[in-house]
Amino acid sequence: MEYVDLSGDTYVVTGSTSGIGKETALSLGRLGAHVVVHGRDEKRGKEVVNSIQGTEDGSAELRTADLSEVGQVRGFAEEVRGSVDSLDGLVNNAGGWFSEGRLTPDGVEYTFAVNHLAPFVLTGELMGLLEGSGGDVITTSSSAHRSGGHSFDVDSVTSVDGYSGFSAYCRSKLANVMFTRELDRRLRLADSSVKANCFHPGAVPGTGFSRGTPLPFRIAAKAASALPEPVVSALFSTPTDGAETPVYLIADPSVEVSGRYLKACRTTDPAEEARDDGKARRLWETSEELSGVSYGLTG
Repeated sequence: MEYVDLSGDTYVVTGSTSGIGKETALSLGRLGAHVVVHGRDEKRGKEVVNSIQGTEDGSAELRTADLSEVGQVRGFAEEVRGSVDSLDGLVNNAGGWFSEGRLTPDGVEYTFAVNHLAPFVLTGELMGLLEGSGGDVITTSSSAHRSGGHSFDVDSVTSVDGYSGFSAYCRSKLANVMFTRELDRRLRLADSSVKANCFHPGAVPGTGFSRGTPLPFRIAAKAASALPEPVVSALFSTPTDGAETPVYLIADPSVEVSGRYLKACRTTDPAEEARDDGKARRLWETSEELSGVSYGLTG
Protein backbone atom coordinates (compact mmCIF):
# COMPACT_ATOMS: atom_id res chain seq x y z
CA MET A 1 0.00 0.00 0.00
CA GLU A 2 2.97 2.36 0.38
CA TYR A 3 2.67 3.58 -3.22
CA VAL A 4 -1.06 4.29 -3.02
CA ASP A 5 -1.97 7.98 -2.99
CA LEU A 6 -5.14 8.84 -1.05
CA SER A 7 -4.63 12.59 -1.32
CA GLY A 8 -7.99 14.30 -1.60
CA ASP A 9 -9.84 11.40 0.03
CA THR A 10 -11.63 11.72 3.37
CA TYR A 11 -12.27 8.95 5.91
CA VAL A 12 -13.98 8.70 9.29
CA VAL A 13 -12.48 6.17 11.70
CA THR A 14 -14.34 5.66 14.98
CA GLY A 15 -12.44 4.59 18.06
CA SER A 16 -9.23 5.88 16.53
CA THR A 17 -7.46 7.20 19.62
CA SER A 18 -5.92 3.81 20.42
CA GLY A 19 -5.40 0.27 19.14
CA ILE A 20 -6.61 -0.86 15.74
CA GLY A 21 -8.52 2.34 15.04
CA LYS A 22 -5.48 4.47 15.74
CA GLU A 23 -3.26 2.38 13.46
CA THR A 24 -5.90 2.53 10.72
CA ALA A 25 -6.13 6.32 11.00
CA LEU A 26 -2.34 6.72 11.00
CA SER A 27 -1.98 4.44 7.97
CA LEU A 28 -4.59 6.38 5.98
CA GLY A 29 -2.89 9.63 6.97
CA ARG A 30 0.48 8.35 5.79
CA LEU A 31 -1.13 7.63 2.42
CA GLY A 32 -2.20 11.27 2.17
CA ALA A 33 -5.85 11.09 3.27
CA HIS A 34 -7.78 13.51 5.41
CA VAL A 35 -8.91 11.58 8.50
CA VAL A 36 -11.73 12.44 10.87
CA VAL A 37 -10.39 11.00 14.12
CA HIS A 38 -13.01 9.97 16.67
CA GLY A 39 -12.73 9.12 20.35
CA ARG A 40 -13.90 10.11 23.80
CA ASP A 41 -10.49 11.20 25.12
CA GLU A 42 -9.67 14.62 23.66
CA LYS A 43 -6.01 14.52 24.71
CA ARG A 44 -5.31 11.20 23.02
CA GLY A 45 -7.35 12.30 20.02
CA LYS A 46 -5.22 15.41 19.58
CA GLU A 47 -2.09 13.27 19.74
CA VAL A 48 -3.35 11.14 16.85
CA VAL A 49 -4.34 14.24 14.87
CA ASN A 50 -0.88 15.76 15.43
CA SER A 51 0.78 12.52 14.30
CA ILE A 52 -1.22 12.53 11.08
CA GLN A 53 -0.58 16.24 10.53
CA GLY A 54 3.11 15.45 10.85
CA THR A 55 3.04 13.18 7.81
CA GLU A 56 4.01 14.54 4.42
CA ASP A 57 0.52 14.78 2.92
CA GLY A 58 -2.04 13.65 5.48
CA SER A 59 -4.38 15.89 7.45
CA ALA A 60 -6.84 15.28 10.26
CA GLU A 61 -9.49 16.70 12.55
CA LEU A 62 -10.87 15.45 15.86
CA ARG A 63 -14.49 14.79 16.78
CA THR A 64 -15.49 13.49 20.20
CA ALA A 65 -18.71 11.64 20.99
CA ASP A 66 -20.09 8.95 23.27
CA LEU A 67 -21.38 6.37 20.82
CA SER A 68 -23.56 4.65 23.41
CA GLU A 69 -26.22 7.35 22.92
CA VAL A 70 -28.12 7.69 19.66
CA GLY A 71 -28.35 11.47 20.07
CA GLN A 72 -24.58 11.82 20.34
CA VAL A 73 -24.02 9.55 17.33
CA ARG A 74 -26.37 11.71 15.28
CA GLY A 75 -24.67 14.85 16.59
CA PHE A 76 -21.28 13.43 15.58
CA ALA A 77 -22.63 12.71 12.09
CA GLU A 78 -24.00 16.25 11.85
CA GLU A 79 -20.57 17.66 12.69
CA VAL A 80 -18.99 15.50 9.99
CA ARG A 81 -21.57 16.62 7.42
CA GLY A 82 -20.83 20.23 8.33
CA SER A 83 -17.09 19.70 7.96
CA VAL A 84 -16.61 17.66 4.77
CA ASP A 85 -18.30 17.62 1.36
CA SER A 86 -17.89 13.92 0.61
CA LEU A 87 -16.74 10.78 2.34
CA ASP A 88 -14.63 8.05 0.74
CA GLY A 89 -14.92 5.67 3.65
CA LEU A 90 -16.31 5.05 7.11
CA VAL A 91 -14.53 2.62 9.42
CA ASN A 92 -16.89 1.59 12.22
CA ASN A 93 -14.22 0.42 14.63
CA ALA A 94 -15.24 1.69 18.09
CA GLY A 95 -16.53 -1.01 20.42
CA GLY A 96 -15.80 -3.06 23.48
CA TRP A 97 -16.63 -5.86 25.86
CA PHE A 98 -18.46 -4.79 29.00
CA SER A 99 -18.72 -7.08 32.01
CA GLU A 100 -21.50 -5.20 33.79
CA GLY A 101 -24.98 -5.26 32.32
CA ARG A 102 -26.56 -1.83 31.93
CA LEU A 103 -28.95 0.07 29.70
CA THR A 104 -28.12 3.27 27.84
CA PRO A 105 -30.28 6.39 28.31
CA ASP A 106 -32.09 5.19 25.17
CA GLY A 107 -33.04 1.96 26.96
CA VAL A 108 -30.74 -0.28 24.89
CA GLU A 109 -28.32 -2.86 26.26
CA TYR A 110 -24.96 -1.06 26.37
CA THR A 111 -22.81 -3.54 24.41
CA PHE A 112 -25.36 -3.78 21.63
CA ALA A 113 -25.70 0.01 21.54
CA VAL A 114 -21.98 0.70 21.22
CA ASN A 115 -20.94 -2.24 19.04
CA HIS A 116 -23.90 -2.43 16.66
CA LEU A 117 -26.48 0.34 16.98
CA ALA A 118 -23.88 3.14 16.77
CA PRO A 119 -22.46 1.83 13.45
CA PHE A 120 -26.01 1.39 12.15
CA VAL A 121 -26.94 4.97 13.02
CA LEU A 122 -23.67 6.57 11.93
CA THR A 123 -23.65 4.76 8.59
CA GLY A 124 -27.22 5.80 7.89
CA GLU A 125 -26.57 9.41 8.85
CA LEU A 126 -23.46 9.60 6.62
CA MET A 127 -24.86 7.63 3.68
CA GLY A 128 -25.42 10.79 1.63
CA LEU A 129 -21.72 11.67 1.85
CA LEU A 130 -20.70 8.08 1.05
CA GLU A 131 -23.03 7.89 -1.95
CA GLY A 132 -21.39 10.94 -3.45
CA SER A 133 -18.03 9.19 -3.77
CA GLY A 134 -18.96 5.49 -3.87
CA GLY A 135 -17.35 5.08 -0.48
CA ASP A 136 -16.57 2.07 1.71
CA VAL A 137 -18.34 1.08 4.92
CA ILE A 138 -16.02 -1.16 6.94
CA THR A 139 -17.08 -2.55 10.31
CA THR A 140 -14.88 -4.29 12.86
CA SER A 141 -16.47 -7.62 13.79
CA SER A 142 -14.84 -10.65 15.43
CA SER A 143 -14.58 -14.40 15.12
CA ALA A 144 -16.57 -14.38 18.38
CA HIS A 145 -19.66 -13.99 16.21
CA ARG A 146 -19.41 -17.74 15.61
CA SER A 147 -20.56 -18.61 19.13
CA GLY A 148 -24.17 -18.50 17.88
CA GLY A 149 -27.42 -19.03 19.74
CA HIS A 150 -28.37 -15.34 20.03
CA SER A 151 -31.78 -13.79 19.46
CA PHE A 152 -32.52 -10.41 17.92
CA ASP A 153 -36.00 -9.85 19.26
CA VAL A 154 -36.46 -6.44 20.88
CA ASP A 155 -36.51 -7.89 24.41
CA SER A 156 -33.02 -9.34 24.03
CA VAL A 157 -31.46 -5.93 23.41
CA THR A 158 -33.57 -3.80 25.75
CA SER A 159 -33.02 -5.84 28.91
CA VAL A 160 -30.07 -6.88 31.05
CA ASP A 161 -31.85 -9.72 32.85
CA GLY A 162 -29.41 -12.63 33.10
CA TYR A 163 -26.71 -10.49 31.50
CA SER A 164 -23.51 -12.16 30.31
CA GLY A 165 -20.71 -9.96 29.00
CA PHE A 166 -19.48 -12.76 26.75
CA SER A 167 -22.91 -13.44 25.24
CA ALA A 168 -23.60 -9.73 24.76
CA TYR A 169 -20.27 -9.25 22.99
CA CYS A 170 -20.76 -12.27 20.72
CA ARG A 171 -24.30 -11.12 19.87
CA SER A 172 -23.05 -7.66 18.94
CA LYS A 173 -20.29 -9.05 16.73
CA LEU A 174 -22.79 -11.33 15.01
CA ALA A 175 -24.92 -8.24 14.47
CA ASN A 176 -21.94 -6.55 12.77
CA VAL A 177 -21.78 -9.31 10.16
CA MET A 178 -25.55 -9.45 9.65
CA PHE A 179 -25.72 -5.65 9.36
CA THR A 180 -22.95 -5.69 6.73
CA ARG A 181 -24.67 -8.34 4.63
CA GLU A 182 -28.10 -6.70 4.88
CA LEU A 183 -26.68 -3.27 4.10
CA ASP A 184 -24.94 -4.70 1.04
CA ARG A 185 -28.18 -6.37 -0.11
CA ARG A 186 -30.13 -3.13 0.18
CA LEU A 187 -27.39 -1.11 -1.50
CA ARG A 188 -27.36 -3.53 -4.43
CA LEU A 189 -31.13 -3.25 -4.80
CA ALA A 190 -30.70 0.52 -4.92
CA ASP A 191 -27.92 0.18 -7.52
CA SER A 192 -25.57 2.02 -5.18
CA SER A 193 -21.81 2.16 -5.66
CA VAL A 194 -21.18 2.11 -1.88
CA LYS A 195 -19.48 -1.08 -0.66
CA ALA A 196 -19.95 -2.66 2.78
CA ASN A 197 -17.61 -5.20 4.37
CA CYS A 198 -16.64 -6.36 7.85
CA PHE A 199 -13.59 -8.12 9.25
CA HIS A 200 -12.01 -10.03 12.12
CA PRO A 201 -8.92 -8.11 13.34
CA GLY A 202 -7.35 -10.97 15.30
CA ALA A 203 -6.69 -11.24 19.04
CA VAL A 204 -4.94 -8.01 19.99
CA PRO A 205 -3.83 -7.73 23.65
CA GLY A 206 -3.38 -4.38 25.33
CA THR A 207 -5.95 -2.45 23.30
CA GLY A 208 -8.84 -0.44 24.72
CA PHE A 209 -11.06 -3.45 24.11
CA SER A 210 -9.62 -5.26 27.12
CA ARG A 211 -10.70 -2.54 29.59
CA GLY A 212 -14.21 -3.91 29.92
CA THR A 213 -13.39 -7.60 30.01
CA PRO A 214 -13.44 -9.69 33.21
CA LEU A 215 -10.40 -9.34 35.49
CA PRO A 216 -8.67 -12.57 34.35
CA PHE A 217 -8.83 -11.37 30.73
CA ARG A 218 -7.44 -7.95 31.69
CA ILE A 219 -4.58 -9.52 33.63
CA ALA A 220 -3.77 -11.84 30.72
CA ALA A 221 -3.91 -8.96 28.23
CA LYS A 222 -1.62 -6.81 30.37
CA ALA A 223 0.83 -9.67 30.81
CA ALA A 224 0.81 -10.40 27.09
CA SER A 225 1.41 -6.76 26.16
CA ALA A 226 4.43 -6.70 28.49
CA LEU A 227 6.15 -9.54 26.64
CA PRO A 228 8.99 -8.77 24.20
CA GLU A 229 7.65 -7.63 20.82
CA PRO A 230 8.89 -10.73 18.88
CA VAL A 231 7.06 -12.99 21.36
CA VAL A 232 3.86 -10.95 21.20
CA SER A 233 3.98 -10.93 17.39
CA ALA A 234 4.41 -14.69 17.31
CA LEU A 235 1.46 -15.38 19.63
CA PHE A 236 -1.00 -12.55 18.95
CA SER A 237 -2.00 -9.94 16.40
CA THR A 238 -0.74 -6.40 16.97
CA PRO A 239 -2.83 -3.25 16.40
CA THR A 240 -0.89 -2.80 13.16
CA ASP A 241 -1.85 -6.32 12.08
CA GLY A 242 -5.46 -5.59 12.94
CA ALA A 243 -5.42 -2.45 10.81
CA GLU A 244 -4.17 -4.25 7.70
CA THR A 245 -7.57 -5.46 6.52
CA PRO A 246 -9.47 -2.14 6.66
CA VAL A 247 -6.54 -0.33 5.02
CA TYR A 248 -6.40 -3.05 2.36
CA LEU A 249 -10.13 -2.71 1.65
CA ILE A 250 -9.78 1.05 1.31
CA ALA A 251 -6.45 1.45 -0.44
CA ASP A 252 -6.05 -1.53 -2.77
CA PRO A 253 -7.61 -0.43 -6.08
CA SER A 254 -8.17 -4.05 -7.13
CA VAL A 255 -10.59 -4.82 -4.27
CA GLU A 256 -14.20 -4.94 -5.46
CA VAL A 257 -15.81 -7.18 -2.83
CA SER A 258 -18.90 -6.11 -0.89
CA GLY A 259 -21.07 -7.81 1.69
CA ARG A 260 -18.19 -9.98 2.78
CA TYR A 261 -16.52 -11.00 6.04
CA LEU A 262 -12.71 -10.93 5.90
CA LYS A 263 -9.87 -12.23 8.01
CA ALA A 264 -6.24 -11.30 7.32
CA CYS A 265 -7.24 -9.54 4.07
CA ARG A 266 -8.99 -12.64 2.74
CA THR A 267 -12.71 -13.23 2.37
CA THR A 268 -14.07 -16.14 4.36
CA ASP A 269 -17.50 -17.50 5.14
CA PRO A 270 -19.00 -16.20 8.38
CA ALA A 271 -21.01 -18.40 10.72
CA GLU A 272 -24.15 -20.00 9.31
CA GLU A 273 -26.36 -17.84 11.55
CA ALA A 274 -24.74 -14.70 10.13
CA ARG A 275 -25.95 -15.80 6.69
CA ASP A 276 -29.60 -16.03 7.76
CA ASP A 277 -31.26 -13.35 5.60
CA GLY A 278 -34.49 -13.45 7.60
CA LYS A 279 -32.69 -12.71 10.87
CA ALA A 280 -30.69 -9.96 9.17
CA ARG A 281 -33.91 -8.25 8.05
CA ARG A 282 -35.34 -8.49 11.56
CA LEU A 283 -32.14 -7.04 12.99
CA TRP A 284 -32.36 -4.15 10.52
CA GLU A 285 -35.99 -3.45 11.42
CA THR A 286 -35.23 -3.65 15.15
CA SER A 287 -32.32 -1.24 14.69
CA GLU A 288 -34.59 1.23 12.90
CA GLU A 289 -37.15 1.00 15.71
CA LEU A 290 -34.57 1.47 18.46
CA SER A 291 -32.74 4.37 16.80
CA GLY A 292 -35.44 6.14 14.81
CA VAL A 293 -33.03 6.14 11.83
CA SER A 294 -34.22 4.99 8.41
CA TYR A 295 -31.89 4.67 5.43
CA GLY A 296 -34.71 4.87 2.90
CA LEU A 297 -33.37 1.70 1.27
CA THR A 298 -35.87 -0.90 0.08
CA GLY A 299 -35.94 -4.09 2.12
